[in-house]
Amino acid sequence: MHATRDIKEAFSIHLRQRLDLGLFLGVAFLLGLGLVMVASASVGIAEQHFGGAFYLIAKQAVFVSIGLSLAYVMYQVPLRIWETLGLWLLVVAFVLLVLVLIPGIGRTVNGSTRWIDLGVVDLQVSELVKLLIVLYMGGYIVRHGDAVRDTLGGFVKPLAIVGLIGSLLLLEPDFGAAAVIILVTLGVLFLGGVRLSQFVAVFSLAAGALALVAVASPYRLRRLTSFLDPWQDPFDSGFQLTQSLIAIGSGSWSGVGLGNSVQKLFYLPEAHNDFMFAILAEELGLIGVIVVLALYVFTVFRAFAIGSAAEKAGHYYGAYVAYGVGLWLGIQAFVNIGVNMGVLPTKGLTLPFMSAGGSSLVTMCIAVGILLRVHREVHDLKIKGLRRTPGLHQGGRG
Repeated sequence: MHATRDIKEAFSIHLRQRLDLGLFLGVAFLLGLGLVMVASASVGIAEQHFGGAFYLIAKQAVFVSIGLSLAYVMYQVPLRIWETLGLWLLVVAFVLLVLVLIPGIGRTVNGSTRWIDLGVVDLQVSELVKLLIVLYMGGYIVRHGDAVRDTLGGFVKPLAIVGLIGSLLLLEPDFGAAAVIILVTLGVLFLGGVRLSQFVAVFSLAAGALALVAVASPYRLRRLTSFLDPWQDPFDSGFQLTQSLIAIGSGSWSGVGLGNSVQKLFYLPEAHNDFMFAILAEELGLIGVIVVLALYVFTVFRAFAIGSAAEKAGHYYGAYVAYGVGLWLGIQAFVNIGVNMGVLPTKGLTLPFMSAGGSSLVTMCIAVGILLRVHREVHDLKIKGLRRTPGLHQGGRG
């Protein structure tokens, strides 16, 4: 009996050490809360368009199951495989972005061609591309660390590649995904040790370019101006934002109660998707908002903690992949919440782990599986008393 108990305790301790429980639990809470909110926000639209009140929540539950299964698979895959395949991952990203623009392959919804019909499900290409870019950038910094830190060319080269990817995304158009990818790339390069003066200069140019792109299109300019004062046209260009603000304001401190949202009853478009946060604020109030914000901050913190531990252990590829995933999660959550609260223009970005939709949820779960793999490999290095030194990188800022 004692021997069996000792074995179980030893296994439990070993599992906790190889699995970042903080990250795992943070993501689990976000997924669980997301399922609850999709169930609440989608009842009306599911019943009207799909003939069953629980159609969308059942679909979301399937996506969560797929995402968790793929996260487990990614947890088993050694990171050296992704590091070796870095260039091919970049090629796959370009191929997907070109395919989605080909008539007959790409699927258009609400004027944007962002999806490829796979028969059973639609793949939103930009979500997968975000992950592929993070995996590529981690390898690029490891291979070209000296050039990234010491030369302008080493810094600009990956930005040129990402700029081309951003251009393809703008053709869909998907301004939000392009902005996230560019910001994540800049962030990872900064953590890789890019000179501050070069970073500030290129960041300013990138911000200027994004602003120019935003105002160059009448469609994007209209969305930008409606965000600045949605009440000027509350029944047309400002309709979505005004309804979101009404939902958030109605929530007060403790909310109107789970399932009691008024705005989800066909007042607020995309209530179960891009604007789920507004419904959450209406039903759960400021208390619910604080809980969700705390969960995102904690999850991003864990991603950076894993990256920092990996860098200290000499596992630089794992470090920059972890930083990239943390930046991606943090930026996308910040933008989505900012849009819902009217402090940022509408971008069409989902709330990570929570919004309805398969591509974003499954891809983010895959990214978490890779993050957990980074933690596992760093733990194994510590157990063996080793320091993984590829020889092509000397410290950054992480």
